[in-house]
Amino acid sequence: MVYADRTAHLKAEGAYAVLAKAQLLEAAGREIIHLEIGQPDFDTFDNISQAGMRAIAGGKTNYTPPEGTRAFRLAIAADASARRGVDIRAEQVVVSPGGKPNIFFPTLALVNPGDEVIYPNPGFPTYEAMIEVAGGIPVPVPLVEENDFSFDLDALDRRMNKKTKMIIINSPSNPTGGIIPESDLEQIAEAARKYDAWVLSDEIYSRIVYDGLCDAPSIYALSDMAERTIIMDGFSKTYAMTGWRLGYGIMPEELAQRVGLLMTHAVGSTAEFTQYAGLEALTGDQGQVDAVVAEYEKRRNAIVDGLNSLPGISCQKPQGAFYVFPNVSGLGKSSDEVANWILEDAGVALLSGTSFGKMGEGYLRLSYANSIENIELAIGKMAEVLG
Repeated sequence: MVYADRTAHLKAEGAYAVLAKAQLLEAAGREIIHLEIGQPDFDTFDNISQAGMRAIAGGKTNYTPPEGTRAFRLAIAADASARRGVDIRAEQVVVSPGGKPNIFFPTLALVNPGDEVIYPNPGFPTYEAMIEVAGGIPVPVPLVEENDFSFDLDALDRRMNKKTKMIIINSPSNPTGGIIPESDLEQIAEAARKYDAWVLSDEIYSRIVYDGLCDAPSIYALSDMAERTIIMDGFSKTYAMTGWRLGYGIMPEELAQRVGLLMTHAVGSTAEFTQYAGLEALTGDQGQVDAVVAEYEKRRNAIVDGLNSLPGISCQKPQGAFYVFPNVSGLGKSSDEVANWILEDAGVALLSGTSFGKMGEGYLRLSYANSIENIELAIGKMAEVLG
């Protein structure tokens, strides 16, 4: 059987492979602490769930316009405008079942075979996958620990050229938790303007920020960037709605129309009742979001302090998301070897940095979307093995 070349490069996400291995160990009677999956450990907030159930009970189970209901798009535009200090119209919003369609479809709408697309490495594996599916050429730019896991801007400048069609950024970042500061965003924006490139800004963690920040800065808000920027955002992380599959993109109106056509022919539309749940998420009480972020901050502090107490490991304190990306090069083993060692001997499931690209070698990713009790237990088990 011969398959199309566009799928030949695709691989499963590393988190799911580690989860499967950890579950096999659990089935054999082992106790495993799960720090591998990037999923909030909180239930969807009750007011949101109730709104979704009311929508189902009220018959809101029909097709909607491919771009989303008018009321929901208006609410997204109003919320995004207020948070980013810009004017966003409902016509620029495309609602999607999860965030990934608003990574894939804008890329399919913009990138031709042979176009180059810059993306962060280590970074979310879907970026490289979607570039290649579109026929583009992936061009990795390293996120460097010395720059708080922001872009290596010198490397970015060297890789930009007339073939560059798009720059992908993710802030706060998966896997590092790093935030791209506004000064770096200005340099990325200048490079995009110089080469007439688009920017796809993955801002799914923009509200999960610490140390007094309200939101991570957005490149969309910089001068002349709204006309060449796509924001991808959604409800999975902020509102603990991973299984609801609800996201959105914000982009220039003409591009939104093209992405809407791809939505039409790929998925039809996003479930109507989930859009009602999302409407409640945006317009309802935000106090629960603040409380959850405050809890994540406590967990971040606990896991960073714990990791820095272990021999051969050093860990920066990230300002966003719910991941840490400790440097384990001092252990004298590859990232894969360390991750397997800790899973098998300590019973702690985590990810090798190379699950996010070759430039993740020497690092691990741990999710602290788990209780402080489990985090402290995991650190203790790791200490027994590493010590």
